[in-house]
Amino acid sequence: MDGLWARIEPLLPVVPRGAGRPGRRRLEDRTVLCGILFVLYTGIPREFLPQELGFGSGMTCRRRLRDWNEAGVWQRLHESLLAELHAAGALEWSRAAIDGSHVRAMKGGPRPDRARSTVPDRAPGTI
Repeated sequence: MDGLWARIEPLLPVVPRGAGRPGRRRLEDRTVLCGILFVLYTGIPREFLPQELGFGSGMTCRRRLRDWNEAGVWQRLHESLLAELHAAGALEWSRAAIDGSHVRAMKGGPRPDRARSTVPDRAPGTI
């Protein structure tokens, strides 16, 4: 966990505590990350995250995950890991695959032909 935290911590946005904000102190990012990973690893619904574990509530984990996603933390982590692996020659690009769920086709693909109707022809009239 220490290695993962060392990679993620510099990417996290700094949220200063306002002087005029009373209430409970914000949970440490590392603690919430453990809660997020626990939910992902076990597959439990976030609302069932046990408070006894000390990771905060499932809602806290969800909000923090959303905020980090909006701040681009996961994208930057992914890019830095790819760059590190590429520099070490540890990526086999010939085995890579890409599809439309990851990359948008800017010009679009070929237009399919118009689908033929599957409705049967009208019966000939009897009159």
